[in-house]
Amino acid sequence: MIKRTAIIGLGTMGPGMAARLARGGVEVVAYDIAPAAIERARGMLGAAEGVLDSLEIDGTGKGGSVRLTDVLEEAVAGADLVIENVPEKEEIKAEVYRSIEGLISADTIVASDTSGIPITKLQAHISNPARMVGMHWSNPPHIIPMIEVIGGEATSPETVQTIRDFIRSLGLLPVLLKKDVPGFVENRVLYALLREVVDLVERGVIEPEDIDTCVSWGIGYKLAVVGPMALLDMAGMDIYHSVSSFLNEDLCDRKDVAPLVQEQIAAGKLGIKSGAGLYSYTPESIARLQPERARKLVAIRRILEGKDQ
Repeated sequence: MIKRTAIIGLGTMGPGMAARLARGGVEVVAYDIAPAAIERARGMLGAAEGVLDSLEIDGTGKGGSVRLTDVLEEAVAGADLVIENVPEKEEIKAEVYRSIEGLISADTIVASDTSGIPITKLQAHISNPARMVGMHWSNPPHIIPMIEVIGGEATSPETVQTIRDFIRSLGLLPVLLKKDVPGFVENRVLYALLREVVDLVERGVIEPEDIDTCVSWGIGYKLAVVGPMALLDMAGMDIYHSVSSFLNEDLCDRKDVAPLVQEQIAAGKLGIKSGAGLYSYTPESIARLQPERARKLVAIRRILEGKDQ
């Protein structure tokens, strides 16, 4: 049974993960090497707690807690589960595994929150690969209840089952991948969509604002209620066959990164983090975005769960 969890690397996901685990009765110790990241996480934890309150996820009496530290040994001491949440570079993750190797017990599960590096590749950097598993949360992790579970070639079935049971015990939704593929499933589907929308904007078919409206109020609105496989049944296989027989030939299938994206990066337009991307942002608009989006996601989740009907 998993009672104590260490999160290695706070970033944008760590505080939300920590807050949600604590609501499930887990003792969480979250570590980051950067004092600034720890300080920023304190504020993010408060915001996540408020969102969890609005979702009516009550942790009262369950004994969960969150503690932040910049001492790695303190973070992983006695942990039943270590969740690695550092940047998406294999060498950085490998260094984390080497650093914790002598600090954790032989049966401590090591999970990576990687967004797409195959777990089989990461297992090459740990002495007991049977205990390593992918545990891919979706951002924002304290709001979105789905978590992908990915076993690598050497992951034991027992490790996979333990993580699935743990996720369910938190009231969350484990999604099991039967194969360890790059990007897993959520990001493969997302990046296929992003490749197409970037291509359409780049070709002058549509403006960014209009494609956002099209996706959010068109397919996005439907997919929140009817999943893509169920949508095939709703539309009809014959209709899908008819349209895909000519449309698939014209869909974007480029293997490189679109020039539009590379030009934005070269101009220093990285998005919200730089104050400009495909859209422009002021400090005031950035401050409004996160709570506004969180409020809308909470409202949608409550409806999907039947709480506001």
